[in-house]
Amino acid sequence: MAERGEETCRQVDAGMARVFALLGKRWSGLLVSVLLGGPVHFAELRRAVPGISERMLSDRLTELSAAGLVVREVDGGPPLRVSYRLTEAGRALDPALKELGRWAETYLADGGQCPERFRK
Repeated sequence: MAERGEETCRQVDAGMARVFALLGKRWSGLLVSVLLGGPVHFAELRRAVPGISERMLSDRLTELSAAGLVVREVDGGPPLRVSYRLTEAGRALDPALKELGRWAETYLADGGQCPERFRK
């Protein structure tokens, strides 16, 4: 067996681990991207993200709120409506999400797979 000497094992960056633990969950990043456009009511969020159930939407919004990215606001009725908006920390994700979108347009344009020309 070859000795590793002074080589250190690679480890994932702790900051990246925290980011993906939160935004890597299904729907979370999509919800943040919708909210970047401004405050949105619960029903509008559900329509904006096809396939998400009410329960999952509620759970993800609760998680994003607990992380300090989203604020829940109750609009005085009648009818009583709940809207969600991003905090300063949530809005600060805008440049990173836009860059990820540009990356996807370049490298995942072929149905979610990197085209052969980029696999080298």
